[in-house]
Amino acid sequence: MKQSLSMLVLWYGAFLFSMIFHEASHAFTALRLGDSTAAGSGQASLNPLAHIRREMTGMVFIPLASFLSAGWMIGWASAPYDPVWARQYPGRFAAMSLSGPLANLVLVLFVLLVVRVGHGTGVFIAPKSVGFSSVVAGDFTGLWSYLPVFLSILFSLNIMLFVFNMLPLPILDGSKLPLFFLSPPHSDRYLNIINNGKFMLATLVPAWFFFGPIHRPVRLFFINLLYPGVVYG
Repeated sequence: MKQSLSMLVLWYGAFLFSMIFHEASHAFTALRLGDSTAAGSGQASLNPLAHIRREMTGMVFIPLASFLSAGWMIGWASAPYDPVWARQYPGRFAAMSLSGPLANLVLVLFVLLVVRVGHGTGVFIAPKSVGFSSVVAGDFTGLWSYLPVFLSILFSLNIMLFVFNMLPLPILDGSKLPLFFLSPPHSDRYLNIINNGKFMLATLVPAWFFFGPIHRPVRLFFINLLYPGVVYG
């Protein structure tokens, strides 16, 4: 029971921070590029309350329910934007959209740096095998024994969020990439297509279909950067 509660806390801490960092990046980028919609509701910060209030179901109920039923967490969050601004400045809208998954990549690289430094100083060791919550290992006691698990979950979760959100499907951030190269009226037509509600829902199934084959090699690539000279297959 104690172990399960500890894993719940570690998972939810990593999940909450990852999602908030993702959405705050959307909001902050939009603010810098001329749209204060999300910032006006407090989402251009790491304050969890602003993000939880907007998506209570996706940020609290579904993550906890998925952990209790399956041992891992899924969920969602969102940051509002001005659709008029998006159509007027499609390139800025694309930059705002891509800033979310790029924020997840930043967290992956942060953990990578921490582990590389820790491994070089003998704080962390390379595990014999790796799993979602066992990418990092070390000889810790007490509360510090949870640090490798937390870093493992944070690392694995943000690789997953980065890959999934970069898929070029309408419901995901990666679908906004073409807006860098389209100008009105082509960008307007493209936005009409990807913002079609029925079309967006229809892409959920192919999103999960394409996710696995792309996620596995990307995850393995980053894992094999953690420990110089150690290769996982």
